Amino acid sequence: MINEVIQRLHRELPATVKLVAVSKFHPFEAIEEAYQAGQRAFGESRPQELLAKVKRLEEVRAERGEPDYMSDIEWHFIGHLQTNKLKMVLPYVSLVQSVDSVRLLEAIDKWGAANGMVINVLLECHIAAEESKQGFSEEELTDLLSSDMHYKNVRICGLMGMATFTEDEALICSDFQRLLDMQQILHDWIGESANVHAGCNELSMGMSDDYPTAVAMGSTIVRIGSMIFGERR
Repeated sequence: MINEVIQRLHRELPATVKLVAVSKFHPFEAIEEAYQAGQRAFGESRPQELLAKVKRLEEVRAERGEPDYMSDIEWHFIGHLQTNKLKMVLPYVSLVQSVDSVRLLEAIDKWGAANGMVINVLLECHIAAEESKQGFSEEELTDLLSSDMHYKNVRICGLMGMATFTEDEALICSDFQRLLDMQQILHDWIGESANVHAGCNELSMGMSDDYPTAVAMGSTIVRIGSMIFGERR
C-alpha cells in the first residue's frame, strides 16, 4: 500500500511541489518501504523519535555494510520544538518547518552560531480557527521582519501553516489565503529586512485531507502522513 500511494502521489503532484511523508509514530520499516518507492523527504514531530530513527538508520547501514544506504534522506521537523531539545534535532534535519515564536528563532540562531551551522527554517503562522494551534500572527510576523535583530545563523526559507480541521472547503480556502497574504508580507520585506532574502518562497501547506486545495492555491510543500502510512500503529 505504501508503495502504491507514494508512486501515485509522485505522479499526481506537480514537479514544483515537494512531498514530505509524515512518518511520525510509524516504525523505521515504514520509512524503508517508502524510500524503496522513491520517497526521500520525511517529516517527524518529536525530537526523541527523530533521533531514534536517525540512530536506527546508522545501525542499518553498519549491519549491511552500505555506508551510502538511504544517505539521501531529507529529514524535516514539523512539530513543536522546545529550546532544550535543539541538539536532538538541528544536527540532522534539512528544514525546521515549525518555528512558531521569536524565542525559538533566537534559540536556533544561537545554537547555529555555537555549532557553526546555518539552519533552514520556515516560520509557522497561525491561520486556523482553532486557538490551540501555534504560530505567528500577521502582526507578529511584521514585527519580526521590521526588527533590527539579524539572525545570521538562521535562513528563513518561507512559511508553514495548518488549516482548520474541517470539511468546510470554503473555510480551508480562507485559511490558506491567509497564509498567502502573510507570504506577501514576507516578500514585501525582501531587501528591507536583513532576515529575508529573494529565495524565501517555500510555502508548506496541505496535509492528507486538504492537499489538493493547497496545491491548487500555490503550496510548494505538502505534508502527508495517514494517506501514506495509515493511522498510527
